[in-house]
Amino acid sequence: MTVTTEIVVFNIESAMNAQKGGADRIELCDNPAEGGTTPSYGVMDIVRQALSIDVYAMIRPRGGDFVYSSYEYHAMKRDIEMCKRASLDGVVFGILKPDGTLDKERCKKLIDAARPMNVTCHRAFDVTRDPFEALEDCIEVGFDRILTSGQAQTAPEGLDLIKKLVAKAGNRISIMPGSGIHEENAKQIIDYTGAKEIHFSGKEFHPSAYQGAIRFTDSLPEQTGKFITNPDKVRKVVEMLREENINRQ
Repeated sequence: MTVTTEIVVFNIESAMNAQKGGADRIELCDNPAEGGTTPSYGVMDIVRQALSIDVYAMIRPRGGDFVYSSYEYHAMKRDIEMCKRASLDGVVFGILKPDGTLDKERCKKLIDAARPMNVTCHRAFDVTRDPFEALEDCIEVGFDRILTSGQAQTAPEGLDLIKKLVAKAGNRISIMPGSGIHEENAKQIIDYTGAKEIHFSGKEFHPSAYQGAIRFTDSLPEQTGKFITNPDKVRKVVEMLREENINRQ
């Protein structure tokens, strides 16, 4: 079983490091404090030109919940058009109704608009009212995969549900564990769940080289800097899973 590795990145340097580490693809996002929002067209275009691996972009107009207004929905459509213009390989989104079910009608329209790009339902899935109902809805509207932590804070905490989802999904859709995954637990998560894809960041904090004070609002942290994907962390997982695949053959 070949396992696909996807690295979530929030800046251009991390995107390049993910490729250096041997990742199969990246999920490109902005705004890590909000769990990821849509990156700018400029960043998408530069990353696409710099990388030879697959590039997916987050389509999320804001942080918070996944119940979107008509204006936000149309913004998502425009952002998908920009992803096509940048020649990206896939997009990642999820729209819910207030009752916690998948908004099948609007998700289907966005999936149709995104083709021939690949389409992932992101962790909006993890706040749906019933994961098995949401699984069938994702399959019905045409998502290619679901990114999930098993409706827990992290994938290691949601392993039992992820395993059940993998079994229930079969070959109809890919279930990709994500959140709280790193080089020390990736292999165990794949072995336990039977998933064929895995999503992690391989990141570490890099303090800013700037020596002056940066205090625009009281909400900013005392220590400024950014999280950057470490290619060695990525490489360790990639090689570990590759060795696992060889041993199973």
